[in-house]
Amino acid sequence: MTNQTRLASADELESLFQRELVTDRWAATETAYALAARHRDLGDWFKSREWVQQCLRLLEGFPSETEEQVATNRTSVGGVQLPTYLHAGVVQDRFGDLG
Repeated sequence: MTNQTRLASADELESLFQRELVTDRWAATETAYALAARHRDLGDWFKSREWVQQCLRLLEGFPSETEEQVATNRTSVGGVQLPTYLHAGVVQDRFGDLG
């Protein structure tokens, strides 16, 4: 889904998340971040908070001692830009009180 101009809908991202959760938990974590950002941008703070919390829960299952361990594999998901590194600190910085 990288380099696409059309933004994926929240429903499309949620479908992607469900598939990735089974096959690639890191990709699912990236998609959870994208869902949190998408819902925030749509003004749906409740759904954004849910996805922030989902992202943080998934992040707990990964090591985060080195930059390589927290580097994202994609630059964007469904048109939502991802940070270069994804860990709890970045999520808290980007979403503040929503975590």
